[in-house]
Amino acid sequence: MPDKTAVLLLQMGGADSLAAIEPFLYSLFSDRDIIRIGPAFLQPTIARFIARRRSKKVMEYYRKIGGKSPIRELTEQQAAALEAVLGADYRCFVAMRYSKPDSAEALSAISREGITKVIVLSLYPHYSRATVGSSINELERELKKSAVHFSLSYINQFYDRPSYIAALAEKIERGLAGFTERSNVQLVFSAHGLPQSFIDSGDPYLEHIQATVRLVMEHFSDVSHHLAFQSRAGPVKWLEPSTEAKIAELAAAGYKQLLMVPLSFVSDHIETLYEIDIQYKEEAAALGIMDFRRTEALNSSPAFISCLAELVRECVG
Repeated sequence: MPDKTAVLLLQMGGADSLAAIEPFLYSLFSDRDIIRIGPAFLQPTIARFIARRRSKKVMEYYRKIGGKSPIRELTEQQAAALEAVLGADYRCFVAMRYSKPDSAEALSAISREGITKVIVLSLYPHYSRATVGSSINELERELKKSAVHFSLSYINQFYDRPSYIAALAEKIERGLAGFTERSNVQLVFSAHGLPQSFIDSGDPYLEHIQATVRLVMEHFSDVSHHLAFQSRAGPVKWLEPSTEAKIAELAAAGYKQLLMVPLSFVSDHIETLYEIDIQYKEEAAALGIMDFRRTEALNSSPAFISCLAELVRECVG
């Protein structure tokens, strides 16, 4: 029997309880791959202050979605579904960047299985040093501490993969089917924001996002679409337009039916369940948009799991 191969799914993570919110935020704001606050030796102290200050507000968001992020469970479901498709020669594991299980725990679990060949599969379809780059940097720091020598291969983007595009298109088609007249619907692709300085310094994230939108829209020539960016934080300039501004613009133009398409998120978490489903829906209603819907997240859809399996098999081949 051939040696098993581990597939390690990298994901951002999220607070799995109200008590975990402050530690999650601390881990996030301590990461110098996404934000540099003062000199390196001071960042942990500043991050602790920010996390403590923001946690009360963020806690209210989490309460409105059931008290925790479902991202760990959903990612573990993706791992189980992928393992079932790949077959007996593979084992799938999960590493969260800012919550548990982290890279150290994932590597220990792989080691206990006696596996040394690892395919690292980022669940961020679009590459950015703030997401994929940060997760890989953290993994490589843990690899240096490990007594086990692992042989690693990386899959760090799949934004233009036909099977990924098809999985997104399937969800959009299902969402559009709920409207009486699809030509009246405005598709709003909402991607996670990023400071403009990242793009100015060569980060390919925006280019990848735009390519995904272009490829998806080849399937929907009869529907109008827009691209916007959510989840901005801090006083620096972020990618524009913001999702809030785009919704206001469409409302002012008289549009009444919006279908939101989460982009750069492959599973439900705080950005879909609170930010889109609650915050943006309320803002849209206040502006006169009463028919506000969102496409389902990819989660463990067979089409998406098939895409991941295709990526893994190609990497092995």
